[in-house]
Amino acid sequence: MNIQLNGKLKNIDPHLTAAQLLASLDLTGQRIAMEVNQEIVPRSQHDTHLFNENDKVEIVRAIGGG
Repeated sequence: MNIQLNGKLKNIDPHLTAAQLLASLDLTGQRIAMEVNQEIVPRSQHDTHLFNENDKVEIVRAIGGG
């Protein structure tokens, strides 16, 4: 199944959860925000959220500084 991840086409398993996608990108445990089709996916739903064909997924990392 294809999704658009941060503007690039990515083929993923249709049973991949948001948490599994983050793990595959080495983003587990990092401060990130995930948006699917312009709607935020709350962290509490990452373990259960499944993607649909052609979903537009944006992932951004929070970077702190001082």
